[in-house]
Amino acid sequence: MKNKEDIVKETLSEPDEIYRSKIDLNVFLYYRKFDRIYCVVAKHTGNEGFLITAYPTDKIKEGERIWKK
Repeated sequence: MKNKEDIVKETLSEPDEIYRSKIDLNVFLYYRKFDRIYCVVAKHTGNEGFLITAYPTDKIKEGERIWKK
């Protein structure tokens, strides 16, 4: 996602929906629609967290929705 840092930041700070991973309960998928739907995957451990990946997608994946705008 070269040159898409602003999309990643905005998706994390103002997501449309947040889902919890079915595999790792500390991993969250943040979704936001721009020209396409973007997914930013982050892992939270205590008071810290880190970005795993970010990618454009055609649909929101299955999982436990924990927040919706």
